[in-house]
Order: sequence, then C-alpha cells, then structure tokens
Amino acid sequence: MDFNLSDDQRLLSEGIDRLLSDTYDFARRRDHAALPEGWSRAQWQRYAEMGLLGLPFAGSDGGFDGGPAEIMIVMEAFGRALVLEPYVATVLLGAGFLQIGGSDAQRAAHIPGIIDGSLLLAFAQAEPGSRYDLSHVTTKARREGERWILDGHKRHVLNGDSADQLIVSARIAGEAGDRDGLALFLVDATAPGLVRRGYRLQDHTRAAEVRLDNVSVASHCVIGEPGKAFELITRVVNRASAALCCEAVGVMTGAYERTLDYLKTRKQFGATLGSFQALQHRAVEMFVQLEMARSMAMYGIVASADTDLAEGSRAVAATKVEIGRSARLIGQEAIQLHGGIGMTEDYPVGHYFRRLSMLELLFGDTQHHLAALAEAGGLIPGTAR
Repeated sequence: MDFNLSDDQRLLSEGIDRLLSDTYDFARRRDHAALPEGWSRAQWQRYAEMGLLGLPFAGSDGGFDGGPAEIMIVMEAFGRALVLEPYVATVLLGAGFLQIGGSDAQRAAHIPGIIDGSLLLAFAQAEPGSRYDLSHVTTKARREGERWILDGHKRHVLNGDSADQLIVSARIAGEAGDRDGLALFLVDATAPGLVRRGYRLQDHTRAAEVRLDNVSVASHCVIGEPGKAFELITRVVNRASAALCCEAVGVMTGAYERTLDYLKTRKQFGATLGSFQALQHRAVEMFVQLEMARSMAMYGIVASADTDLAEGSRAVAATKVEIGRSARLIGQEAIQLHGGIGMTEDYPVGHYFRRLSMLELLFGDTQHHLAALAEAGGLIPGTAR
C-alpha cells in the first residue's frame, strides 16, 4: 500500500494548514468559543469556500469525491488547531445519513445547502440510560395518516443547539435494545413541540438536550426504510468514529509539538529541560505512541468504509482502543512535563488534554470497544474448528 500523498492530497493538506495558520490561532479559538453558538460562522464559510464542506460528497451531488485519505487530512488538521466548528455533526454524521441512506430527492434538497455552508445538521441518538448502545432507543414514532408523530428525549446531541435540522432516531416497533424497529427522521429544529437546551462541554465544544413532544414529521422526511435503520446508524457512526480518531491524532500531534518546544526552551537549574535524559525518554515514548496511533487511524478510516459491516465495526473498535491508550499517555505526559502551566486556562496544552478526553468518550470509550472487540473474537477472528 502506498502511504504517500498524491499531488491533490498534498495541496489539500497545505491549503488547510495555511488556512488554519492564518485564521485560527489559540486566541481566535477562545474568541470563537465565547460567541453565542460557541463557534464562528465566518470561519464556517471559509471552510465552504475552500470546498471542505463538500469534500466527502459524490460529484453527482455537487461534491468533490473525497475519500478516507482526504477526510483524515482534514480531521488531523482540525485536531491540531482544536477547531470548534460543527464539521463532524454536519458533514460526517448528519450528511452521512443522506449520503448512504437518503433518497435522490433528499440529497438534492439538502446536500447543496451543506456544501455552501447554509445548512447545519445534527444527529440526535443518545438517550438517558443508553450509554454507548446504538440500539437502546426509547423515543417513539407513530404513524398518523401521511405523517409521523415523535415523542422522546435525546441527550448529548453534538452541536444540536445550532443545527437547522436534526436527524432523530426513533422506535416504531420493539423494545429498547432491539436492533429491529428503528427509523430515522429529518426534523426541522423549529418544529412545534421540539425543545432544545444547549450547553458547553468541558472542551468548549457544544451539545444539546432535545425533547420531542408530539412533533409532526412528513413521510418524505424518513431516511431509509422505516424499521431497518440500525445498520445505517452503525455504518455512519463507524465512519464518524474513525474520523474522530484521526482528529485525535491531530490533537496528540499538537500536544506533543507544544511539549517538545517547551522542553527545548524552559530552563531549570541552568539547563533546558530537554537536556535531562529522563525527560528525553518520556518525550520519545510520546512520539512512539503518536506514530502507533497515526498508523492505526489510517487503518481505521479506510476500514470504516468496508461494505462488510462486521469487519468495519471490528476495525473501528480496535482503532478506538489504540487511540484511547495513546491519547491517555500523551495527554498525561504533556500536562506533567509542562508542570503547573499545563493546567491553566490560558495555555493550549490543557485544552488539548480536554479534547482528547472528550474524543475518548464519544461513541464508546476504550473499555467499551475493547469488550466489543473481544466479543467479536478480536480484530482477526480465529477460524472455527
């Protein structure tokens, strides 16, 4: 396999690095976080103008036919810069459902707005008590004539407070935990009966609690086949999880580079910290863990697109496990090697650690995915005898 970037991929990498270097330093990020929505609409439009919002879409939908390598480039760059804008919520999660399960009419109606930056989406899936189980859905949907009526409570909806439309999972049959009986609905965020409460997470990103009380949805707003949405949900979450692992690599890279610079410049007892052999060994261990995580993220982002759902799920679980372990070591070492300054609000390293902590929890923490991988027989299941 050729791991070298193509000319187009190299231009993409250089372009996004230049954009973020010019427009997204740590001070500007802090200003963006203080805005009412917790991120910058102006910055979002810059991503649209550069084509980043249309990157994963097919050319027939107006996109740029970007694949796993292109998504990895973008997500690593966003991780290094600690980007706050809702790229995952809109482009990878929300739009992912339209890409894979949406009808021609749904894609034509919504994808152009996503590409030009005028339409924001969010995925409302998690519920109180659901933990990381994608099938634990108690939100109900019942059919009334040509419309569906939704009732339920969703929690931790990424960027749900600023989304124009929500993709809501609901149960039309069965009980919580059943994989059959799930459906996906595209719901206007201003629909009567829908109430959102936004809040800031510890890493300064945003999420929302969403309550639905007799929310009416038209039949043409159902994504995919009603009752058969579990596989679609799993595929989209797998791809988003793999992309978040790539973001984590970018965050780890930023934390490592900041730590290395600090060791080279901070003096103690008349010598730079980097001159002490014990600290050099710790920096080397950070680098080794970073490269292991990068290799695993490459594997995960490619495997997440596998048509074999079980194979893709195993690959994503293994990637999450390795990323979680590396993130913990690199994050902790970055804080410890910086000393007290690493925990201050005005220094970036603490924010890198916060983001790594959140990424480790999204769509299943390390222990959850380790258990799932063990239950599946490992990354490469043994042949039954």
